[in-house]
Amino acid sequence: MPYIPPEVLQEIKKVDLKTYLKKYEPRELVHFSSDVYTTRTHDSIKISNGKWTWWGTGIGGRTALDYLIKVRGLTFMEAAELMLDQMRIKPLSYVPLPEQEELKEKKLLLPEPYRYQEYVTSYLRRRGIDEEIIVFCLKTGRIYESAYHHNAVFVGMDRDRVPRYAALRGIGTDFIGEASGSDKNYSFSITAREESNEVHLFESAIDLLSYGTLRKQNKQEWRADYLLSLAGVYQPAKEIEQSKVPATLARFLKEHPEVDTIVFHLDNDRAGRLATKAISTVLPEGYRIRDEPPKLGKDYNDYLCIHLGIPITKRESKSKGKAR
Repeated sequence: MPYIPPEVLQEIKKVDLKTYLKKYEPRELVHFSSDVYTTRTHDSIKISNGKWTWWGTGIGGRTALDYLIKVRGLTFMEAAELMLDQMRIKPLSYVPLPEQEELKEKKLLLPEPYRYQEYVTSYLRRRGIDEEIIVFCLKTGRIYESAYHHNAVFVGMDRDRVPRYAALRGIGTDFIGEASGSDKNYSFSITAREESNEVHLFESAIDLLSYGTLRKQNKQEWRADYLLSLAGVYQPAKEIEQSKVPATLARFLKEHPEVDTIVFHLDNDRAGRLATKAISTVLPEGYRIRDEPPKLGKDYNDYLCIHLGIPITKRESKSKGKAR
């Protein structure tokens, strides 16, 4: 059986994906924007801030070893031996960043806005979103259209309305990603018009907007309560009891002690049901919980489209890292 000394294995485990690809597979590393990189084989993999994420699959990590195992399908020993062989031939002149470097505040790099907003407006209308809600989001800077790629940009803000997070969705393409420097503590949300004791949780910004539209369709105040998206699919721990409250929800509850009721509107699939169960399990005691998944379709945008009698947006296979 192959043997790799523990001290050598520790060095292998420190190598991040960007460093590995730049040194050993330079043709595979593709510059995407600013300090964000992707790969030639999987353009839905985004590498930034010492981490990598394969969007739409729930797969990600920090190291090249993680990548070789989770994406390339190698066993731990196969991946470690491959890296060791490469490092013997071409040693790395690599010094890992100190742990404290990760504690520095992220700087959000928002895409430049396009001077017009007709494509993003048309995109939201096709998804069934109410006109008044679209105008509200555009005027408050929560949504805009990027200039270069014409993506829809969904902005998450802090209490002072400073942008801290941005989800990017392709308009007419399958692209899905995040702006460089996005802080998941501040995902896309809409505040209640007046103080409320309820927060409603959604997987995505589109589902959140769809729920607001359905409330308007039912002649209800769409901003009666706080609306909060979780910035994508929540991944529980293998042992549900060891899961963590999503960062954006934990931050929200800390900032809004008046909230005592959490309403789940996550997807009608295995991932959504498991996420609802996991988050409900690990929430601090004292919160009232309601589970209200969509009555029809996989998610709230499906439900809205069915309700309006318009086509449901097609989804590509998540195994390919494509957007909804």
